[in-house]
Amino acid sequence: MTDSIALRVNGEMRHLPLDPATPLLQVLRNDLCLNGPKYGCGLGQCGACSVLIEGRVARACVISLGAVAGRDVVTLEGLGESGQLDPVQTAFIDCQAAQCGYCLNGMIMTVRGLLNHCMRPSREKIVSALNYNLCRCGTHVEILEAAMLAAELDAAGMAPSEVE
Repeated sequence: MTDSIALRVNGEMRHLPLDPATPLLQVLRNDLCLNGPKYGCGLGQCGACSVLIEGRVARACVISLGAVAGRDVVTLEGLGESGQLDPVQTAFIDCQAAQCGYCLNGMIMTVRGLLNHCMRPSREKIVSALNYNLCRCGTHVEILEAAMLAAELDAAGMAPSEVE
């Protein structure tokens, strides 16, 4: 029998009796029913599976469950507090930064990870952070606009209606 692996997912301590080699994405989607992270390429190259580990963006399809034992993992479902959307989520909605929406998990989690460590990123820094997140629908202009608004909202600690 496999030992239980403990980690905190979206603020809740979880003890999972699974093989440590199991991909984190599989655990999140299949065992914990968290469907924010998507299966895209399976190689850590598209960003659809992005999560935050200890506040930094990571690709869940190429990280094993054992690698996150004892750590904090946040998925799209874990952003925001007390029923309120995270400023990044709000900005993406306000800027209508989606067409099919498949890439949005990765885009949102990447922007949140950037803002966790850089309060007022430049446009160039945002572009660089999003560089390895693929969007096949072509909503890059709206995504960049949403990321820039998210940085503004996050830094100001304001709701979108309070800006400008």
